Amino acid sequence: MQNFKSPVRDTKFVMNELLGFEQHYAELGFEDASPDMVEAIFNEAAKFTDNVLAPINAIGDQQGCKWEDGDVTTPDGFKEAYQKYVEGGWPSMAHPEEFGGQALPYSLSASIAEWFSGANHSWAMYPGLSQGCMETLKAHGTSEQKARFLPALISGEWTGTMCLTEPHCGSDLGMLKTKAEPNQDGSYKLTGTKIFISAGEHDMSENIIHIVLARLPDAPQGTKGISLFIVPKFNVDDDGSKTDRNAVHCGSIEHKMGIKGSATCVINFDSAKGYLIGEPNRGLNCMFTFMNMARIGTGLEGLAGTEAAFQGALAYAKDRLQFRSLTGKKNPDGPADPIIVHPDVRRMLLTQKAFREGNRALAIYCMKLVDQGLYGSDEQQKHLAEAKLALLTPIVKAFLTETAQETTSYGMQVYGGHGYIAEWGMEQLARDTRICTMYEGTTGIQAIDLLARKVLGSNGELLKVFGQEIRTYCQSLRDKQQFNAWANAVESHLDEWLQLTADIGKQAARNPDEVGAAAVDYLMYSGYVTVGYLWLKMAVVAQEKIDSGSNEVDFYQAKLQTAAFYFDRLLTRTRSLVSAMQSGADNLMSMDESLFLVD
Repeated sequence: MQNFKSPVRDTKFVMNELLGFEQHYAELGFEDASPDMVEAIFNEAAKFTDNVLAPINAIGDQQGCKWEDGDVTTPDGFKEAYQKYVEGGWPSMAHPEEFGGQALPYSLSASIAEWFSGANHSWAMYPGLSQGCMETLKAHGTSEQKARFLPALISGEWTGTMCLTEPHCGSDLGMLKTKAEPNQDGSYKLTGTKIFISAGEHDMSENIIHIVLARLPDAPQGTKGISLFIVPKFNVDDDGSKTDRNAVHCGSIEHKMGIKGSATCVINFDSAKGYLIGEPNRGLNCMFTFMNMARIGTGLEGLAGTEAAFQGALAYAKDRLQFRSLTGKKNPDGPADPIIVHPDVRRMLLTQKAFREGNRALAIYCMKLVDQGLYGSDEQQKHLAEAKLALLTPIVKAFLTETAQETTSYGMQVYGGHGYIAEWGMEQLARDTRICTMYEGTTGIQAIDLLARKVLGSNGELLKVFGQEIRTYCQSLRDKQQFNAWANAVESHLDEWLQLTADIGKQAARNPDEVGAAAVDYLMYSGYVTVGYLWLKMAVVAQEKIDSGSNEVDFYQAKLQTAAFYFDRLLTRTRSLVSAMQSGADNLMSMDESLFLVD
């Protein structure tokens, strides 16, 4: 398999040159996140990623996890890699010093998490779930709960999960049946079964802290009757010491298409001791802290798959000799030319590259918004950041994971038949990344969230806020003739985006199914336009760097040419999306279900 290399240079380009993170960190008061410190952190993270995680990726796929009598053993090297992760201080980066954290920005930790996932998606699931668990405790836990559970989670000594799904309900959480009954000491007794619990049981940490949705006695039906609980695998004293085993057990692990080194568990709670977090019957509101962080994290998993697939495909395309170029021999001393000379291979590689870099810009842009919402002191700026993030979170989750299906498929296709066998790792990437479109709500659910809740639900205000940023930037380029065509394309797409929104809103007033019928195409359209806006900004920065005499001309020239590819070949995909949206709901809903026949 091709060796994975952390995308340090491109990450630094987005953070420092495109989005101004040096000033961003200074404005938020992160004195320790100086350019020199960030550089040192990136260098150490790349060493850990490339030398520790990447070499055990294939092993995780080959061995998978093993379940026996409720205990789960992870693949060879996973536990040892986790200990190195803890020793390196990586779990504690973005958490408060009072609980043992390093008080560094969320965006710094999250950008590195992408690399971890690109090198070893299965392994990265374990610490990834812990981060959301910690954020939920930080946001909604009492001071006693934080003192009891956060230090060991932040150090990495313990890991965390979130337990939502049950056998009879997936995304429709209003149907969940797990119950929580009060004990005399103020704790609760939880009983029920949760499925698809990533990192629900394993041998990598001393304790596992489950964040669990359950119903209190006499709770209202539906989502308004859900509460949130902390349920440890081992009970924990008031001082945070681990004690006896709680009544939490892993009934089995799933046999999956991919991420086989990640334990996906059935977790049984048999009158397990738990603690209410947040207000009664407000659990889903608290859980959204976890889920929103997880949605961005899942988008990063899709981006990571795109990165790894591009790296593998590019190396192979430069090395593999097949046929001659139609424009003349490019490798006259060899029996054939490298396949990178062929237009269709270029099409696949450039598609991967355009999504790799455009999607990373979108992801890190959203990380910056998270930082502003978490740490900013200017209330107006915080409100603006939160409004943009509300709009963009479902796009990040769905667009980055849907495009990863295309890019990892191209990873296999560039290799031809070799891409279909395990030796090169491309088919593993396709299998591992396939789950990303389903985690934290499928693409369809993200699309409904975007169109129904975020856009129409705000009467278009969230879209207008972000749209104004796009329009202002496009209009600022009027004197840059080189970029007029691309700026005009982005601005005209913005106008169309707003008009489509208004049209769908009118149609939905007559027939609510119009929202569901348009939603996925609307989300993908939104993704292409948003990434187009960021490609425009990247191209402008690249040209400025070339004009200033940079000694990295090739790096910046590649940005400009990839931007041209994006505008000519990828942004134009919006034409078919518009056509589909405008066709309405009738072609989906008019057929009687009895006519869906097998024969």
